[in-house]
Amino acid sequence: MPPAMTNLMDLWAAHSQLSGEDLVTVDFLLPTGIYIQMDVPREATIQHIKLLLWKQAQSYPLFPSLGEMEGHMFECVNQAAVHEELEDETRRLCDVRPFWPMLKLVTRNCGRAERLLDSKIGVLIGKGLHELDALQDQEVKDFRSKMFRISEEKMQRVQLMTWSEWLQACFSPQLEPGGGATPVTDVTQHAYHFENDTASLKVWPSTSPSELMEQALRKWLTTHGPEEEGRQAEQYVLRVSDKLEFLCGDHPLIQYKYIKACLQAKECPHLTLVQVSTVQAMFEKEISAIGAVVNRKSSNPPLPLPPKRRGPSQVNTCVWEVSTHFKIVLIKGSKVNAEETAKIQVRAGLFHGTELLCKPAVSSESSGRSEHVWNRTLEFDITVSDLPRMARLCFAVYAVMDKVKKQKSTKNAHINKYQTIRKSGKVHYPVAWVNTMVFDYKGQLKTGDIILHSWSSFPDELEEMLNPIGTIQTNPYTENTTALHIHLPDYNPHTILFPPFDKILEKAAEIAGSSDCLPMGRGGKKFHIELKEIMERDPLSQLCENEKDLIWTLRYDCMENFPQSLPKLLLSVKWSKHEDMAQLQALLQIWPKLSPRDALELLDFNYPDQYVREYAVGCLRDMSDEELSQYLLQLVQVLRYEPYYDCALTRFLLNRAQCNRNIGHFLFWHLRSEMHMPAVAVQFSLILEAYCRGSIPHIEVLKKQVEALSKLKSVNELIKLGTIKNARSKTKEAMLTKEAMMTCLRQSGYTETLSDLHSPLNPSVLLSGINVEKCRYMDSKMKPLWIVYNNKLLGGDTLGIIFKNGDDLRQDMLTLQILRLMDLLWKEANLDLRIVPYGCLATGDRSGLIEVVSSADTIANIQLTSSNVAAAAAFNKDALLNWLKEKNSGDALEKAIEEFTLSCAGYCVATYVLGIGDRHSDNIMVRSTGQLFHIDFGHILGNFKSKFGIKRERVPFILTHDFIHVIQQGKTGNTEKFGSFRNYCEQAYLILRRNGNLFITLFALMLTAGLPELTSVKDIQYLKDSLALGKTDDEALKQFRQKFDEALRESWTTKVNWMAHNVVKDNRS
Repeated sequence: MPPAMTNLMDLWAAHSQLSGEDLVTVDFLLPTGIYIQMDVPREATIQHIKLLLWKQAQSYPLFPSLGEMEGHMFECVNQAAVHEELEDETRRLCDVRPFWPMLKLVTRNCGRAERLLDSKIGVLIGKGLHELDALQDQEVKDFRSKMFRISEEKMQRVQLMTWSEWLQACFSPQLEPGGGATPVTDVTQHAYHFENDTASLKVWPSTSPSELMEQALRKWLTTHGPEEEGRQAEQYVLRVSDKLEFLCGDHPLIQYKYIKACLQAKECPHLTLVQVSTVQAMFEKEISAIGAVVNRKSSNPPLPLPPKRRGPSQVNTCVWEVSTHFKIVLIKGSKVNAEETAKIQVRAGLFHGTELLCKPAVSSESSGRSEHVWNRTLEFDITVSDLPRMARLCFAVYAVMDKVKKQKSTKNAHINKYQTIRKSGKVHYPVAWVNTMVFDYKGQLKTGDIILHSWSSFPDELEEMLNPIGTIQTNPYTENTTALHIHLPDYNPHTILFPPFDKILEKAAEIAGSSDCLPMGRGGKKFHIELKEIMERDPLSQLCENEKDLIWTLRYDCMENFPQSLPKLLLSVKWSKHEDMAQLQALLQIWPKLSPRDALELLDFNYPDQYVREYAVGCLRDMSDEELSQYLLQLVQVLRYEPYYDCALTRFLLNRAQCNRNIGHFLFWHLRSEMHMPAVAVQFSLILEAYCRGSIPHIEVLKKQVEALSKLKSVNELIKLGTIKNARSKTKEAMLTKEAMMTCLRQSGYTETLSDLHSPLNPSVLLSGINVEKCRYMDSKMKPLWIVYNNKLLGGDTLGIIFKNGDDLRQDMLTLQILRLMDLLWKEANLDLRIVPYGCLATGDRSGLIEVVSSADTIANIQLTSSNVAAAAAFNKDALLNWLKEKNSGDALEKAIEEFTLSCAGYCVATYVLGIGDRHSDNIMVRSTGQLFHIDFGHILGNFKSKFGIKRERVPFILTHDFIHVIQQGKTGNTEKFGSFRNYCEQAYLILRRNGNLFITLFALMLTAGLPELTSVKDIQYLKDSLALGKTDDEALKQFRQKFDEALRESWTTKVNWMAHNVVKDNRS
C-alpha cells in the first residue's frame, strides 16, 4: 500500500492554485508497460498533456510500438473512487480532479464519436454510463435500448427541420395563457436595437412581430442612404434585447409574456432585430453536432426483425387463475443493528398506494446478535388472483424490548421518536424498512430467492411500522445495511402474468353482462345532496367506509355530475378485488378529460394504478409549455412514486423537454440536483441519459454550467478555509480572504470556465464574464458568493447571482414556485399584486443559485441608514417613506407608493397562507420602484421560530405601522388608501381560497422530497386551516379579517423583534 499523501484532497482545490504551484507531478502508465513521471500544468487540457507525454515518451524504450497518438486515451480514478475514461480531451486536468495524480494510457476502441458522447453524458449527469452497464439489470437494459432508439429518431427529425422550425422548438416564446387576460387598447412605446442603432416606435398592442419589423425598417431607412433599401423584414427575426428569447410566430405583441410584463410595469419593451443568417449559423452548428454522432434518417428503413418464436416453455398463466393465498418465506435477516438484549421481529404488509390490502403478517421473535434466522412462511389474507398490478410488499424490521423506565440520557433519543408501546407491555422500535414490487416491470409475478438491502432512515408517519410511501429500490450501500433474505414461491409451473389491458376490459364487459349483476340505478335526491357534499371536500379529507360505498354505487352519477371527483372514486375502489378493478378501468375509458390542474392530484402516491396514471398524463398533454414549467418541480418529484423506469410520466417529460429547450434545462437541473440521493440515483441517471441523447446540442451548453458551478464551489471552499484560518482577526480575515477570492477569479482557468455560459437560473440569459471588482462573499455561516456578471446580449447590463454551498435551497425553491403560482392566479382574476418571485435553483447536494433582485435593499438597511442607533432604527416610521422619496419624485413617487401597496397586500396574504416564519427586517426587501418582497424561506407551514419554548412571532403576517405610513402616503387619516389596501388583501385571499385544492395537491406531491418542514400530511393541514377550506366565503373572510386586525394590533411585537435583530446584528459587525 503506498504511503499516505498529505493534503491529497486539497491537490486540486482553489487554495493549492493560489500558492503558486502551477505544476503537479503526475505518474503515467503506458500500454507498453513503461512508467513515466513528469510535471504538467494543473490547468492544461487532457489533449495538451497527452502531447507533452508523447514528446517525453519518444526517449523511452518501445515508443514505436505505441502507434498513433490519436489511437489512445487516458483513464483515471476520479474523486468518487470510480474508474473514468477521459474521452473528452478538452477538459482541464484540474477539472477532472483524479483521486490520485496518476493517468493510464490505453488503446482506444472503435466508435470514437459514440464513446466521446458517452463520456460527455457521464461527466454531465454525474454518473459514468459504464456504472449503468455494470448493474446487470434487465429492466435498465430494456429502458436504455428503448430510449436510445427514441432519442436517435428524435435527433434524425431535428436534422430534417428548417431553421425556423428549430428556432420555434428551441427558443419558443413565452406566451400568455389564453392569449392575454387584459386587452390593452392604447398605443405603446417599443425601443428596438438594429445595426448598433437604437430607436423607438409607437405601435398598437395588436401589431404582430413581422409588422413591427417592417415599421422599424422603414423608420431606419429614413435616416440612412438609398443603398440600404434592399433590406426586407423577412431577413430578420425579433429577439428580446437582453435575452436569447425570440418572438417567433405571428401573435399580437400583447400575447408575448415579455411585452405584457413590460406594459404592466409601465416599462418600454426593448427588442433587437437579428439577421436570419445569424440564426441560421446557430442552427447549422447544432445540426453538425448531431451529425457527428447520429446518421441522417435513410429513405429505406431497415426491415423489422422477425418475431420471436414462442417455445413451449413460454406458456403463461393469468394471475386471475391462481386462487391460492399469497405467501412468502422469510428466511433470515443479516447485519441487524439493534441492542443485544432486544428480540427481532419482521412485519410484512401488502399495499396499493397507502391502502393496506389485508392484515399484515408478523414473524416470530428471534434472539441473537446481528444475524436472525426464521425460515418461516408468512401467509396473507388475500388470494394471488386479487393482487393489483401495482401491489407492493413492504417490510419492517423492528426490535422488541421489555418496557423500560424513562432514560435520563438522551443518547438514544432517536429510538424514542419512533417507538410504539404495545398492550403487552413491550416497546417496539423500528430498525430498518424495505419495499419491493410483487410484479416485475413486465407484469410477471416475482418468484425465487431475493435479498433486500434495507433503509434505516424513517419518515415521521409510519403505517403499522411499515413505510409504503418509501422507495421500492433497495439500498445500494450494502456493506453495513440490514439485509432480508426472502423466498417468493412458485404457484404454477408456468410464468404467472398480470392480464393485458384488453383482457381487463373483457372481464369488465363479462361482469356488466352477467345476469346476477344488478342494473346501475341512479341515486335519489337525498343521495345526490350527500354525494355533492362529499365531492366538495378538500383532498386531505378522509372518507369513511359508508361514503366509499356510496361513491362506488353512484359512480356513474359521479362521472356525469362531478367528473373532477375522480380521485375520490379511485379511493373508494376495492383494489383487493380484481372484479372491481376491471369495472373501474372500463369506466375510466369513458370518463371525461380533467383539466391539467385537476389531473395533477392523480399523480399522488395514493393513485398508483398504471392506467390511472396514464389517464392523468393524457390530461397533462393539454398543458402549454408555460403551464408545464410552472408544475415541473412537482412532476419531477412524483417520478419517485413510479415503480418502473419506463412509464407514461417519464416519456411525457422527456418528450416535452426535448421539444422545448427551456423545459429541458429545468428538467435537467431538477434531476441532476438529486443525483446524490441513492434511492433515485439510477432512475434519474437513466432519464438524464435519455434526455441528453435526444438533445445532443444541449450537452455542451449544460456541461459549461456544471463546470462553472464546480469552480464556484472551489472558490467558496477557499473562502471557508480562509475564514477558519484567520478566525481570530475578523478585519484581517476579510481582507485576506477577499483578496484570495479576487486572485482566484482572475486566474485563466476560472475566467474561461466562468465566462460565456447560459445562466442556470434563466437559460435565455447569456452571461459573458464576471465583473470581478464587484464580486464579494457574504458574511453568513456558509459564506455565499455574491457574483456579478455582465450580460452578453446587452452591453453595460449586469446581473447578480448568489451561489450557496452548504444550504438546502429546495424549500426556498418550492416557496418561490408557489408565490409564482399565486401571482398567476391573481393575474388570471385581473389582480396584479406586483409580486417579485426571483429565481432560485437547487443544483446539487445543499448547493444552488439565487437571483439578485436589482435596485433593492433590506428594511433593516433602510432603517439603519436613517438612524445612528441600531435599537432606535426599528421604531423610525418615516425611514421607509423618506427612502422612497429619495428614489422617486413627482408622479414616480405616487406610482412607487401604489407598487408598495399592491405588493405589500400580496405578500401579507401569501405569507399568512403559507405560514412563512422567521420574518425580520433583513429578509424583507423593497425595490427603488416601490415593490416590497420577502426573501429566505427557511420556515414555512407555521413552523415559527421560538426562544425558550416561547414563539418569537406572534402575528399572522407582517403589517407594521411604517408600512401603513407608506400606504397612507404619510397622512395619518388617509383611510381611503388604507381601505384600498385592505380590499386588495381580501380579494387576494378569496382568489387563493378558490384554488385551495391545487395548493394542497402541489404540497402533497412534494412529500417525499425530504424537505425539513414538509414530511407528513399533518404539515399540509396548515394550508387547509389558513385557507379555511370547508367554510363558506363569508366565514373564511370573517376569519381573515380577524387575523388582519390581529396583525395590526400586535405589530408592536414585530418592532420589538426587529429591534432585537438589529442590536444582535450591530454587535456582530
